[in-house]
Amino acid sequence: MNTLYIRVFVLILLFAAVILTIEGISSWLRARATTDRVVNRRLKMIAAGFERSTVLSKLRRSDESLGFDRSTLFGRAGLAVMRVLHGAGLTFPARTVLMIMLIAAGALFLLVMVGGMAAGYALTAGMFVMAMAFAGALGIALPMMVLARLAQRRRKKMEEQFPVALDTFVRGLRAGHPIAAALDLLTKEMRDPIGSEFGIVVDEVTYGADLRDALQRMAERWDMNEMHMFVISLSVQSETGGNLAEILENLSAVIRERASLFMKVRALSSEGRMTAVMLTALPILAFVGLFMVNPAFYLDVAQERMFIVGFVGLITLYIIGFITIRRMVDLKV
Repeated sequence: MNTLYIRVFVLILLFAAVILTIEGISSWLRARATTDRVVNRRLKMIAAGFERSTVLSKLRRSDESLGFDRSTLFGRAGLAVMRVLHGAGLTFPARTVLMIMLIAAGALFLLVMVGGMAAGYALTAGMFVMAMAFAGALGIALPMMVLARLAQRRRKKMEEQFPVALDTFVRGLRAGHPIAAALDLLTKEMRDPIGSEFGIVVDEVTYGADLRDALQRMAERWDMNEMHMFVISLSVQSETGGNLAEILENLSAVIRERASLFMKVRALSSEGRMTAVMLTALPILAFVGLFMVNPAFYLDVAQERMFIVGFVGLITLYIIGFITIRRMVDLKV
């Protein structure tokens, strides 16, 4: 009988231990999920021990643009890569990424030329053009497409978060917080990307920048009309006075109505935009994939005299079609 009591007691203890373990794991997961909802990359970097000046230099890319000359092709390409990297949320320097893509394209070009000559193909102008096209498509075009897609997704998330950030900012003002404290509230309550962006603004103001200038630089980094309207509202209110909370509340309502209209337009044009994506990406993907699987399919044709005329004309038509499609699907609301 005593043995039976001991067994029952052990089973009760095991049951209680399992219940407590499950409850502890559930509480830890809930606490971690709550922390992830309110912590952005800037706060994680600060919590990891980075100085605020170091965090600011890593997240902000405005100073990097000073190293690019807009009058040169390399400078304009560097600025374009810098904007895409900032939109995608990557902290790699634009010069480094641009040099890596150029080096990768050069290595692929040499690989195709050496491999073609080793396979017995003559070194012709057509083979040279074909190698350049393959290297540019795989080393530059496809990586840029991936980065542009990531930047587009992050920009869409920023557009969705901005009205929520305005509402949080308005509630902070109505609670009696000054503008700087209300902005700092956004850095702690909002997730990326907007949490880190407002964190950059707060850090710039902390190190002596004017608030309107810091907000204007944020609007220029993202090139969003909503941010420009926000900066204009703050500038007008600081010069003429008025109830800033009411102004921003009305602005939030306008932005939400504009976003609703924009979503309706996107829904109506979704078929055209998907067609544009397929017509833009499919030719490059098909060309790169077929060349990697069966390079002789292209290298045999590259030996013909008329290949250069036809291939250059094909690339020209693709560029014209790409520009035309981009203009057709670039909807302004």
